[in-house]
Amino acid sequence: MIASHLLAYYFTELHHDQVQKVDKYLYHLRLSEEHIMDVSVRFRREMDKGLGRDTCPTAAVKMLPTFVRSTPDGTEKGDFLALDLGGTNFRVLLVKVSDNGKQKVDMENQIYAIPEDLMRGSGCELFDHIAECLANFLDKLGIKDKKLPLGFTFSFPCQQTKLDESILVSWTKGFKSSGVEGKDVVSLLRKAIRKRGDFDIDIVAVINDTVGTMMTCGYDDHHCEIGLIVGTGTNACYMEEMRHLEMVEGDEGRMCVNMEWGAFGDDSTLDDLRTEFDREIDAGSLNPGKQLFEKMISGMYMGELVRLILVKMAKEHLVFQGHTTPSLLTTGHFQTSFVSAIENDKDKEGLVSAEKVLRGLGLEPSAEDCVATQRVCQVVSTRAAHLCAATLVAVLRQIRDNKAADRLRTTIGVDGSVYKNHPQFARRLHKMVRRLVPDCDVRFLRSEDGSGKGAAMVTAVAYRLATQHAERQRILDTLRLSREQLLEVKRRMGAGMGRGLAKQSHEQSAVKMLPTYVRSTPDGTEHGDFLALDLGGTNFRVLLVRVRSGKRRSVEMHNKIYAIPQEAMQGTGEELFDHIVHCIADFLEYMGMKGASLPLGFTFSFPCVQNRLDQGILLKWTKGFKASGCEGEDVVTLLKDAIHRREEFDLDVVAVVNDTVGTMMTCGYEDPLCEVGLIVGTGTNACYMEEMRNVELVEGDEGLMCVNMEWGAFGDRGELDEFCTEFDGAVDDRSTNPGKQSKVVLKKNLLPFQSQSLLFPSDRLALRQVRSILQHLGLTSSTCDDSILVKEVCSVVARRAGQLCGAGLAAVVDKIRQNRNLDQLRITVGVDGTLYKLHPHFSSVMHETVRDLAPQCEVTFLQSEDGSGKGAALITAVACRIRDAGQH
Repeated sequence: MIASHLLAYYFTELHHDQVQKVDKYLYHLRLSEEHIMDVSVRFRREMDKGLGRDTCPTAAVKMLPTFVRSTPDGTEKGDFLALDLGGTNFRVLLVKVSDNGKQKVDMENQIYAIPEDLMRGSGCELFDHIAECLANFLDKLGIKDKKLPLGFTFSFPCQQTKLDESILVSWTKGFKSSGVEGKDVVSLLRKAIRKRGDFDIDIVAVINDTVGTMMTCGYDDHHCEIGLIVGTGTNACYMEEMRHLEMVEGDEGRMCVNMEWGAFGDDSTLDDLRTEFDREIDAGSLNPGKQLFEKMISGMYMGELVRLILVKMAKEHLVFQGHTTPSLLTTGHFQTSFVSAIENDKDKEGLVSAEKVLRGLGLEPSAEDCVATQRVCQVVSTRAAHLCAATLVAVLRQIRDNKAADRLRTTIGVDGSVYKNHPQFARRLHKMVRRLVPDCDVRFLRSEDGSGKGAAMVTAVAYRLATQHAERQRILDTLRLSREQLLEVKRRMGAGMGRGLAKQSHEQSAVKMLPTYVRSTPDGTEHGDFLALDLGGTNFRVLLVRVRSGKRRSVEMHNKIYAIPQEAMQGTGEELFDHIVHCIADFLEYMGMKGASLPLGFTFSFPCVQNRLDQGILLKWTKGFKASGCEGEDVVTLLKDAIHRREEFDLDVVAVVNDTVGTMMTCGYEDPLCEVGLIVGTGTNACYMEEMRNVELVEGDEGLMCVNMEWGAFGDRGELDEFCTEFDGAVDDRSTNPGKQSKVVLKKNLLPFQSQSLLFPSDRLALRQVRSILQHLGLTSSTCDDSILVKEVCSVVARRAGQLCGAGLAAVVDKIRQNRNLDQLRITVGVDGTLYKLHPHFSSVMHETVRDLAPQCEVTFLQSEDGSGKGAALITAVACRIRDAGQH
């Protein structure tokens, strides 16, 4: 026996020489790191082709959608059936999943045979047999009367169209049952079960074993988002962003993609790396030209690759003294399990195994032959591990880029005989992956029973998602308004407007309908230089607005921003207004207009009551202001007194306005049809030109007057009680003014989800942005599913806000139409506010609601620019025009 000499030989120079000889001979199978990285780049391009709608039909790597939308989160529970059909035997499993503080999975299973005559008979007979075995299994466990959900692992080439629908493309593995190819296998199984009539099950999902592997590992490690199988064949799956899956409708969330990566290279992408041995393997296979990547990696071909290399080396007198044997020359006689045994380096057992294997093939190997054979096995299996690493690296980079993460933490669930049984494959794979993606923290987790337990986990996740979706919709349905409800809101707003306009009911009205004494919108003849003062917070602006009429009609603005010191905000009124006048003087000097006397419009965004255009009685300071001696006083008088105290200049304070009226006037200058102003930002309000005959708080009934609706208070008298939800109540209770200014705030709408573990489980606004916001809020463990939920809540809340705003606006434009006894009204609404301008859907929802609820009004929306500054100046310009016309 040569074995006794092998251990000593192992350490000689001859061993080193033999290894070098093989390495030189097989240099084209030994891939450099640059080669491996290049393969990874090529594979990433192939992934993109498979994901694209136009390129997918001709892509080698098909990137098939599986309709699995989430991985386990540990809250799954219940009893689930699994059916695992992938060969001449199939299994039925009962999988019990519990989450009583500790994740636990218990399984019972039974193996059933499929007789050869059924494999080649009719599909109807095959599925009748499967249904009979299912009935037998349920009988044995005494659960035939229960309707349990079932996951179906069907490991044959399929085209999946839904989670529970899979069309068999072609039979493999010796199956030839007629009438199944081109049909949905789930429908065939359901039909067979219905035919029996003695039990019923809910077939929830059909999957392949790669997805099952990912889901099984995902239950144990919630970072798992990749499944890999390296066994008889090879494949991978991973969780891809929906926005990249062009073959499936929708762009929110993620979906597991079955890559079918064994076909990588079928379009000649790998031709420069394939060797003569790879070509010979392919030519002798059952599917020439197909699954070329798989033939370079998987267990079905690894042993055969080694055999072909040894045969050629023998023929070239490099091993076995040039001898071959019938066994060595026979396809399939060098099994992949031999490769695993020969590469075992424990106490040099690999060389002993090499001698045993070679003798089993009828050879008389020398020590050098055993070393050479071991090295050939190492080169072939190392190439397989490194090619597998190259494609995995492409997947990891895709996921990292999807998440825009500087560093990715993820887990790969792995199964397959080569990965599990080969003594070096896993280590080489891990090492190369980590070397090529140092910015990814990758954990490899071995799967146990991915095809059985995995199918049950897919079903459990589907059930969890369905239950959560139903609960989400139940909660969110309270925020969804029907057309009938919106029409009722419109009717009540109209009634509230009527009460606010009438002298008798004004005090009891929530919608105050305050007269502004603005009697006209711009007509284009306004001209002159006007000052505007915009005071609404800790900073304020002074503006010079130059209005030109005629052919060169234009508005030119200059402004400067000034701070209001804390001591002025909280000191005396005199100190505050002296500071304001000091800033006006500075601005006039800055503009080279020292000593000028100009008409001024004053935007004063605090609660006021007006009795004239140039008078505003401050009711109460807000926004941190507490200057004494101002509440109950006319702010225009306070400003004039401060100007007189300074004795440097004089100003004609023509108008005091709020920003909503300024918005209408700014847009009215651009569009003479603009008679409504709307602000939807931090707060909301509207104004419009009302017939004087309807404004009972002001003497006279000729012409028009702008009415400041103060519609944010609509609902304060119970008008909206039946439309308000528990979330609106929570927002109101926590606000600084409970019972006032009906409110809806997103944050409070998330509370029930959090408390019921529907959001933030214990363990394109794009989802990436949502996730960033959640992390900023400290919710670092939030998942993609959480981001989808938050986005849905945002969407529902924003849609309701847009609809309510639209219903209110529909009441306004319809009132104007009715005031004028018109069948049809053309009108423009000037709009400002961050919500209207920045939210991607609010404006379109509002427009759509106005069109629907006020069909007799053709409404144009015009976005305002600087209503609080330019608007105040234009109100002043209009007032001066009217005043001058009256004097003439």
